[in-house]
Amino acid sequence: MAEPLDVGVIGLGTMGAPMARHLVEAGHRVTVWNRTRAKEEPLAALGAARASSPAEAAGGADVVLTCVSDEPDLREVVLGPDGVAQRLASGAVLVDSSTVSPTLARELASVLDDGGRLFVDAPVSGGSEGAQKGTLTVFAGGSDAAVAKARPVLEAFSGRITHLGPAGAGQAAKAVNQLVIAGAYAALGEGLVYGQAAGLPMDALVEALLGGAANSWIVANRSANVISGSYPLGFRTSLHLKDVRIGLREASALGLELPVADLVASLEQRLVDAGYADEDVSNLARIVRGEA
Repeated sequence: MAEPLDVGVIGLGTMGAPMARHLVEAGHRVTVWNRTRAKEEPLAALGAARASSPAEAAGGADVVLTCVSDEPDLREVVLGPDGVAQRLASGAVLVDSSTVSPTLARELASVLDDGGRLFVDAPVSGGSEGAQKGTLTVFAGGSDAAVAKARPVLEAFSGRITHLGPAGAGQAAKAVNQLVIAGAYAALGEGLVYGQAAGLPMDALVEALLGGAANSWIVANRSANVISGSYPLGFRTSLHLKDVRIGLREASALGLELPVADLVASLEQRLVDAGYADEDVSNLARIVRGEA
């Protein structure tokens, strides 16, 4: 591999923790921080150092990777009084793999550029399985220099990295991804619940779907959830709802109407209100079954 880097990792949730593990296993010198401090312990057992704050994790780092749930959290860990921007050195790069708005990505890039720091928005797709296996798809936005510096870190946990343009382009591409899968998850629930009601042999049906035009990652990896009526993580419904709403806001600013995404957001809100926020988003099948 390339020369090991000093990497700070902030946010050790469903995606961030395995991403940090891959960085340790790739030989990088990793320092971790998480708001729930106990989540740092498995990484420390593998050799990662523990920081007392995001700012400390950024001190001396070549690259800082953030992966947090939403925009207020990202603002706090980057721009807050103990945030990354307080200590990130000139020439170092902040790589954000959270899913936030392109507007916020451009704002962070501008703030960091004032101090000679680099920024890459690098949201990912591939679910918790992809994070565990190190096969995530990365949508990257930023300057050529920033993406080049970030690439050794991104390569540790991804199977594909696509540089799509300047800061904000990665988040815009992730919004496209989340809008596309919104309809796909809803259609999966409707199709498979109908198949069950019609008395079809479901294993054989899924095999047939995988050989035809309906084949997709979602059919291959989430059909079992719908068939069993059990929705383990996965990808949390409340987070997908947040992502779809980002896409809706950004589309509205461009004068676009997204009726399918708007419908899916309303269905996911029903699931959240019914207490299913922490289930995998394939639980849209609950709507078809009248469970929410």
